[in-house]
Amino acid sequence: MTEYGYFLSCEEHPPRALLEQARMAEQAGFTSLWISDHFHPWTGEQGQSPFVWSVIGALSQVTSLPVCTAVTCPTVRIHPVITAQAAATSAALLGHGRFRLGVGSGEALNEHILGGRWPEASVRLEMLEEAIQLMRRLFEGGKVSHHGKHYTVENARLYTVPDQPPPIDVSAFGPAALSLAARLGDGLVTTRPDREVVDRFRRAGGAGKPVFGGVKVCWGPDREAAVRTAHRLWAVEQLPGELNQVLPSPAHFEQAARLVTPEQVAGKVTCGDDPDEHVRTLQAYAEAGFDRVHISQIGPDQQGFFDFYRTKVLPSLTG
Repeated sequence: MTEYGYFLSCEEHPPRALLEQARMAEQAGFTSLWISDHFHPWTGEQGQSPFVWSVIGALSQVTSLPVCTAVTCPTVRIHPVITAQAAATSAALLGHGRFRLGVGSGEALNEHILGGRWPEASVRLEMLEEAIQLMRRLFEGGKVSHHGKHYTVENARLYTVPDQPPPIDVSAFGPAALSLAARLGDGLVTTRPDREVVDRFRRAGGAGKPVFGGVKVCWGPDREAAVRTAHRLWAVEQLPGELNQVLPSPAHFEQAARLVTPEQVAGKVTCGDDPDEHVRTLQAYAEAGFDRVHISQIGPDQQGFFDFYRTKVLPSLTG
């Protein structure tokens, strides 16, 4: 049966608020946590972007829920060796198999900040594949030297490692990334309830591996106000094509988001307080074959969302 977790949005909330949301999520009956990893928010209106590894360390002390990054780019801004150390420490802190490392090929928004060239998509996937293989070697705890196409490592060893290496889930949308996720990932991370994507992943080598999804909603007693909030904060999610991967700054996303209307957001994002609408949104993921779905509440009214899901939505999904 599909499980339901909560998606912590580092783009919208400061660290202490994220910790409080994790506590509320566990109390409301959610069974796991996703947490985003960005250097910048998508827009200035979102307004936050704490360092995810510090937040995960704090999460280990305030909740018993498992945690997964959704997703980390281990290729440009942070070297895969350092990502491996951060992930191993997080897994050791959380303990008992409660940490998964979700990875993806990244966006220019976060990864170009050190001044390097932003590679084209095929090169980014090459880098991701090499990074995954390198991190898996480091998780074993032995000394690693590596001279690859994209990375050089000499005499590196992780001394703090968990009892079991953390699983690595791979984010994928297009066919090439989906193939990589099926070959190398321990699970698939994606956001659309597309049965064909799930089936292609499993046919390409992902049979028996879990599929994880994420979706944003905006609960509120006034649906029109909720639509306005969703449009103000997350119109960027409706941008077409590869814009999310190639635009370099929050200011550019703000410019592009002007092309997205509130009506477009209303047609894509579940808003308001009709429990049946929220249930239908999440059932679409279950019907598409997802093992776990993480829901993120857009905007500041987190307590109202958790009360609504605890009493009206989760019982209908899991009852």
